[in-house]
Amino acid sequence: MTEPFGARLRHAMDERGPLCVGIDPHASLLTEWGLTDDVAGLERFSRTVVEALSDRVAVFKPQSAFFERFGSRGVAVLEKTVQEARAAGALVLMDAKRGDIGSTMAAYAEAFLRKDSPLFSDALTVSPYLGYGSLSPAVALARESGAGLFVLALTSNPEGGEVQHAVRADGRNVGATMLAHLAAENTGEEPLGSFGAVVGATLGDLSTYDLDINGPLLAPGVGAQGATPADLPRVFGAAIRNVVPNVSRGVLRHGPDTGALRDSAERFADEIRSALPSA
Repeated sequence: MTEPFGARLRHAMDERGPLCVGIDPHASLLTEWGLTDDVAGLERFSRTVVEALSDRVAVFKPQSAFFERFGSRGVAVLEKTVQEARAAGALVLMDAKRGDIGSTMAAYAEAFLRKDSPLFSDALTVSPYLGYGSLSPAVALARESGAGLFVLALTSNPEGGEVQHAVRADGRNVGATMLAHLAAENTGEEPLGSFGAVVGATLGDLSTYDLDINGPLLAPGVGAQGATPADLPRVFGAAIRNVVPNVSRGVLRHGPDTGALRDSAERFADEIRSALPSA
């Protein structure tokens, strides 16, 4: 039986540090690397990132949209990227932000969370804004496959507030409600639950929220979006040990030089370690 994602993530974070590096082949970034904005450039970009960093980062987060834009050939590159990254020992969090109801949600889950799927990933980002219960097929399949989910809860984009900060009849806002659902999913799990939240590192003081969900907190926004590793303790407080800071452009802009990619990732990893409280 596959060890649950939360346990595998805890081990990877303890051994390699908590850094998550995005694989985001923007058209502009391909150009900066001197690559063509086509499938060949996409494949070269993705292979370079995986070869440079797969032995030293805990998590890769490929953004599926940048592969899907090339159609079936782009998705084939994504499949290969996922498989090569996992084979090299890194965990893969697929950033696809899927969300729907019933059989459609089940099909999305099968695409990314079924063990024999070409796109099987260790975890998947999902959107709960058709109601948290709409994620049930993904929750069930993640449990069965030993995979995990990261649910959008308190995102860093300014538009997110109109939904996530909306107050329910019980006085709790939507973002806090998502955190409470995840805490319930992770009850009793050790050393870490498999159902995490996406919580932006750029949001400032979040002390009014209960971030202790016994699960991981994916923290986008470090690097190019303005947050620094030193900001993490102030934002996440006592939950800091379960934070998975995501850096994309801050590392990727140093390619295609393999050594420069490694040096940049190591610098971020060291800064994150320095920001964590001593055990």
